[in-house]
Amino acid sequence: MTTSKREDVSQSEKAYIDSLITKYLNIRTIHFGDSPREAIRYDKRPQMYGGEGVVYLLQMFAEGELVNNRIGAYMILPTSDDSIGFHTHGSRNEQEIYVILEGVGQYLEKDSWESPEKKHEVVKGNITTMMGKGFHGIKNIGESPLIIFVITTNEKKVRSVSVDTGI
Repeated sequence: MTTSKREDVSQSEKAYIDSLITKYLNIRTIHFGDSPREAIRYDKRPQMYGGEGVVYLLQMFAEGELVNNRIGAYMILPTSDDSIGFHTHGSRNEQEIYVILEGVGQYLEKDSWESPEKKHEVVKGNITTMMGKGFHGIKNIGESPLIIFVITTNEKKVRSVSVDTGI
């Protein structure tokens, strides 16, 4: 599995992404106790997890701002040339939720690296989940941008409990 590092977004790329997303959504966060705000950071991820093209993430929350969540972000795959390759969250003990807000995608999942992939067409309003050691990826297969809100949560830690049986 290949990952790509986050890259900064140029002003022209930011304007391009804003022009794509504002056709469909008015992105704004109203976080308890704070004034309404827009994205706090734009990230660019070329060939994300071995996928094709470029994926943009609009981070809506600062690190540590959400309890038990690592990411709350809009993820934009601008064209049908863009995808996210197979990856797992099991090594980080995370679960991930995709809420499809616009576009048409092909969601891919498999139980292990060697197992056959399952393909699901996803459209506006669909939700996907990934947990444990499974793998997932997604690609834009439509004419418009694929816009997803992604939430990455930390899996509940299992506590071991010892019981004194008195024996």
